Amino acid sequence: MTVQTRTPSEGIAMRRSPTARLLLLGGALLATVAIQAAEPQRGTFSGAAETVYPAWFKASFLDFEEDIATAAAAGRRYLLFVHQAGCPYCNRMVEVNLAQKDIEETMRKHLDVIELNMWGDREVVTVDGQSFTEKNFARALNVQFTPTLIFFDEQGKVALRLNGYIPPAEFRVALDYVTQHKEMELSYRDYVAQRAPVTAAKRLNSAPFLAAPPYDLAAVHTAGKPLAVFFEQTDCPNCDTLHHDVLGAALTRDELAAFHAIQLDMWSDPPAVTPDGQATTARDWARELSIAYAPTIVLWAADGREVIRSEAWFKTFHTASILAYVSDGSYRDQPSFQRYISERAEKFQEQGVDVDLWR
Repeated sequence: MTVQTRTPSEGIAMRRSPTARLLLLGGALLATVAIQAAEPQRGTFSGAAETVYPAWFKASFLDFEEDIATAAAAGRRYLLFVHQAGCPYCNRMVEVNLAQKDIEETMRKHLDVIELNMWGDREVVTVDGQSFTEKNFARALNVQFTPTLIFFDEQGKVALRLNGYIPPAEFRVALDYVTQHKEMELSYRDYVAQRAPVTAAKRLNSAPFLAAPPYDLAAVHTAGKPLAVFFEQTDCPNCDTLHHDVLGAALTRDELAAFHAIQLDMWSDPPAVTPDGQATTARDWARELSIAYAPTIVLWAADGREVIRSEAWFKTFHTASILAYVSDGSYRDQPSFQRYISERAEKFQEQGVDVDLWR
């Protein structure tokens, strides 16, 4: 028979084992609490919206030459509606704009609407016979925002492109421009100028971050700061919303601090010097840049290169992210703004910051 022996210290340890176990358990719990306290709780994510696209959108094999010819034969034009899953602006386009009876009737009468997923894998065949996947085609078109709406004429040329959501009043103007073939008579910008504005503020909105004239943007470029130019107008409800709801948010103001920012009335004639040194006026420069939507924010990098534009209706998180895309230099390595904003939202959540796409 084998006899097991214990040293005195082992015996004491055994006799004290219940207490020791409690102490060990308590220490483990404290350590767990300390770790949890050190790690921020993951932020929430909200604001995304899934969209059911109207049944009157056309089914398509995405052979553009065939689709455009079919539309033309029926006296209609071809509209490519580029979207992505979870896009709240796509949802608003469908559930607000396209839900308006007159808008739906105009589109159904004059347009064949085809949806395209910017991350999809269906085959696309272009007018000149090139084959792409949906996502590669969206990349080739430099789609940075959804929805992007591309209207084609009967020959397969782009009659108008809208990069992002615009409210119903402005969308009606765009539809009239395309369905009445106005691109053959004048630019979209000039057509917009002919339409009566909705009553709003009679002066441009002021803001403390906007630099005063003179507007020598070539000098700003040499100073090494990125540039933000706000093209706006009076009688502009969307400009009022931008200033009151979006630019007033701390998230947006923090990003604007990195920029030299100016505001120009896109229909007036104050002098300005462009980043490449050309003397011009606000009106002429806006025309040269094909600015048609107010407000449009055009962003240049510190080296004087235009990087991206906000030329649609965006809320705070998207506007701040557009600014950050330039100010933090991410555009150099990440050509897709949509991938950038997804990665940015993920980083915020990891840091315990709530992300709401719709605020």
